[in-house]
Amino acid sequence: MTQASINYAALDAWVDAHFDEEVRFLQQLVQVPTDTPPGNNAPHAERTAELLHAFGFEAEKHAPPAAEVHAAGLQSIINLVVRRSYGAGRTVGLNAHGDVVPPGEGWTHDPYGGEVRDGHLYGRAAAVSKCDFATFTFATRALEALGAPLKGSVELYFTYDEEFGGELGPGWLLRQGLIKPDLLIGAAFSYQVITGHNGCLQMEVTVHGKMGHAAVPETGVDALQAATRILNAMYHQNTLYQQISSQVKGINHPYLNVGLIEGGTNTNVVPGKVVLKLDRRMIPEENPAEVEATLRQVIADAVAQSPGITIEVKRMLLAHALKPLPGNQPLVNALCQHASVVFGEPIEATGTPL
Repeated sequence: MTQASINYAALDAWVDAHFDEEVRFLQQLVQVPTDTPPGNNAPHAERTAELLHAFGFEAEKHAPPAAEVHAAGLQSIINLVVRRSYGAGRTVGLNAHGDVVPPGEGWTHDPYGGEVRDGHLYGRAAAVSKCDFATFTFATRALEALGAPLKGSVELYFTYDEEFGGELGPGWLLRQGLIKPDLLIGAAFSYQVITGHNGCLQMEVTVHGKMGHAAVPETGVDALQAATRILNAMYHQNTLYQQISSQVKGINHPYLNVGLIEGGTNTNVVPGKVVLKLDRRMIPEENPAEVEATLRQVIADAVAQSPGITIEVKRMLLAHALKPLPGNQPLVNALCQHASVVFGEPIEATGTPL
């Protein structure tokens, strides 16, 4: 199908005519919880498959091995794949995730109600990323509704472990050879054309010392004092990271954040154990293996001269950076062109510090 043959007015008219139906579809998706953790997401996949079937879209169900799911700290996952083939040509994949962090406190609307009020739909994942289940599904339906000759394929990938890194969702589908898209559009946060984002390494550092009474501190080995040396060493890394710049527009430099510290027993007890959880953001140019190895060495060196101290370092998450790829350019150009028309301002490809 050539760009000249697309009836954009008809496409817009179909989308407008089916807007209320799309909202109802999204409401039904929001009404099935997918809090992760605990990550019992198979029921949502089953419900989504039912709703897609009503549109004539048959969803393949692909469940990773239960042992791998449980090892990742989740309860259940079923990944959905919908294939719409129109003939020879490239395959464009559309990926969105159904899992979402728990709602927390302070809600004034039912987080699983999907209530619409004053033009807003309220609920967990209404914005990220069950809304993309709806937009991708209805965009595909709108394209097919034109009745025009088409080439290639559109595939929908609805997965359920983005909050834990995506390795059991799109990562697992790719490793199993179940999907092989030529081009892909992923769920996003804004009206931008994103061709690159930073990576993320999350680690847990446990510092072991020995508890002792504060009245006789020499009977203990202070884990908090050792942890402080680690903190100072890691924060020093941020001064070094600021000297590194990414060449990807929209991304600046690496960064390390210590987001959680737990430890100690009581006010009058020498701390025998301290746990640090850290988040290291990586620019696309960095090698994740080298980043992790260097960080582990920095931590080890910081306590090398601390008698009685031992450490454990565990990787919690590794999300690779997205790098701009020349092969994506036809899709990027099309998205930028049409986005500029829709929004009435220039929309360019950029990176983002996810």
